[in-house]
Amino acid sequence: MPTVSAHVALTLAQHVDAVFGVMGNGNAYFLDAIETQTDAVFTAVRHEQGAVVAADAHFRASGRIAAGTSTYGAGFTNTLTALAEAVQAHVPLVLVVGDEPTSGPRPWDVDQIALASAVGARTYTVGRADAAATTVIAIEHALTYRVPVVLAIPYDVAALEAGEVPEAPAPRIPAALAPRGEFADAMLDEIAAALAGAERPFLLAGRGAWLSGASAALGELAAATGALTASSALGRGVFPDTRYDLGVTGGFGADGAMELVRTADVAVVFGAALNQFTMRFGELFAPGTRVFQIDIAPAATHAHVGGFVRADARLAAEELVARIGSAGSATPWRETVDVASARTYDAGDELAPDGRLDPRSAARRIAELLPEDRVVVSDGGHFIGWANMYWPVAAPDRMMMVGTAFQSIGQGWPSVVGAALARRDSTVVLTSGDGGGLMAIADLESAVRAAGGRGMAVVWNDAAYGAEVNLYGLKGLAEGPMRIPEVDFAAFGAAVGAEGVVVRTLADLDRLASWTEEDAATRPFLLLDLRISGDVIAPYQQEIIRVNS
Repeated sequence: MPTVSAHVALTLAQHVDAVFGVMGNGNAYFLDAIETQTDAVFTAVRHEQGAVVAADAHFRASGRIAAGTSTYGAGFTNTLTALAEAVQAHVPLVLVVGDEPTSGPRPWDVDQIALASAVGARTYTVGRADAAATTVIAIEHALTYRVPVVLAIPYDVAALEAGEVPEAPAPRIPAALAPRGEFADAMLDEIAAALAGAERPFLLAGRGAWLSGASAALGELAAATGALTASSALGRGVFPDTRYDLGVTGGFGADGAMELVRTADVAVVFGAALNQFTMRFGELFAPGTRVFQIDIAPAATHAHVGGFVRADARLAAEELVARIGSAGSATPWRETVDVASARTYDAGDELAPDGRLDPRSAARRIAELLPEDRVVVSDGGHFIGWANMYWPVAAPDRMMMVGTAFQSIGQGWPSVVGAALARRDSTVVLTSGDGGGLMAIADLESAVRAAGGRGMAVVWNDAAYGAEVNLYGLKGLAEGPMRIPEVDFAAFGAAVGAEGVVVRTLADLDRLASWTEEDAATRPFLLLDLRISGDVIAPYQQEIIRVNS
């Protein structure tokens, strides 16, 4: 007879095809049911944080909800940083955990509901009579509000027989938020008129626009208005016509591109939060620019927004296309500027003055050699600028930065696991620093095992927590705690079945060129240990230093 845990597993498996986790006392029966009674694929990671990270990355790469799982107590508390990241990044996933018995906590139990609530995640606890229904409610909550949820199985309930699994209704997914009311209609009219009359129109889109499926409509709107376009860091590639796209705004943007944005007279923002980084700490737009925002947030997300419409990005973009029509200006602004030159970044030198590799030249050379069909996953740290500046991707679901919403590091290796299962035909490329790489080193093995020859990693190894050196070392604070003994990541990789290459010169990257040409089914996971200079500071970091100085 199926157990309570089997009810959870069988119901969950109707809606997810991937489960990531670490087995323990609290989830043993659940994992047994996943393995023996469902078609969902379970992938083991080596740290519970990685279970949530992998599920998070799986959703970002595929758009399909996934599940993580851990035991109770210490297993659950290990997930909290990754759970907080998923909350702040609005990533729906289900974390299935063991929990204290219904009779009360044991000495090693903690108040898991309170801990989950503290980072913004709601907990649903199953019982003997409602496990299937509660599972559907949890999935529905995650998808409706775009947040992770915790699904708890009390220890003394997990193995109880619960009868046949009832047929549970499918989760209800809310319809896209349409512009509604006289105010929204009037504001859309105003935005359409502003774009139609603009001399230098500009469109900015973020991850919200991608999730809404707005790419085609945004492309039509840009063509109809002759607008230049750009994206937030999480929306890279959302506009279909790259000829007129300025790339990423904010500190990752090229200087020439950001100067063009400053000259825009009308800017319309779709599905982008307009945080301090996207907005260059308030300096993205010039004071005379009329800025409009369209988002599902309750209100405008930046003080510089002069007009706001609460709506789904796709539906609003389609409304604007219908209002404007196809009559653009005789000589569109975007035809008068050299976009390619504006997007150019500093090429760097092969070696920095300290004799170590210049990360700019390394990033540029790696971009020339990477497989075109790639998904880039990023850890957090100073190095984060290099991939975002120099490695273009085809769409927002091919560049993900798990950790940036919560400003955490150590999420890189398990991100490879989730992305590799979500995109089985693409090459997954991790960009990580030595600090974050060491923090999550247990899941290097998971990344190599999950991705195999479809995976590679670039570790920007400057023997330091680079962001802290740049921010606080320059202020005269003691640098001892900011430094890391130089670690041989190539040897780490070799120890778990990867091919590790220490890169001290651009010529050492020739192995990437030959690796790219090899059959992914037979080549090894490739780990490039780049011995870079910490003296070359990324532009976005220079911007932060300026603001905080």
